[in-house]
Amino acid sequence: MKQEITLEGATVLFFKEENDGITSYTFDSSRCGHPEPMINAMIGLQTIKDGEQLIMINSKAPAGLFPKVENDFNYEVSELSNGLFQIIFTKKGDESNTDFSDRGCGGTGCSH
Repeated sequence: MKQEITLEGATVLFFKEENDGITSYTFDSSRCGHPEPMINAMIGLQTIKDGEQLIMINSKAPAGLFPKVENDFNYEVSELSNGLFQIIFTKKGDESNTDFSDRGCGGTGCSH
């Protein structure tokens, strides 16, 4: 059962759901302008624990986000039938070196 949750600083709704023992946090930033997708992704990534996943729905693959988080998170990108993109993030382990306060994308791969 999907439940709406509040994450401090988020500009979109987040939902938490458990399926087959996996906790998923989902948000849709496909209608957001720059820099909201990056902000919400960093907030969501900071929330998930090992064994959980963050599902981001966005208007395009957030290329500027991947280099910031790739040391600590795996991600899988797929294009949905409606032309939007789904990105599923999972943690690589308990340790994290990601700077979650870095929520800008410097103009590369940003959603506008």
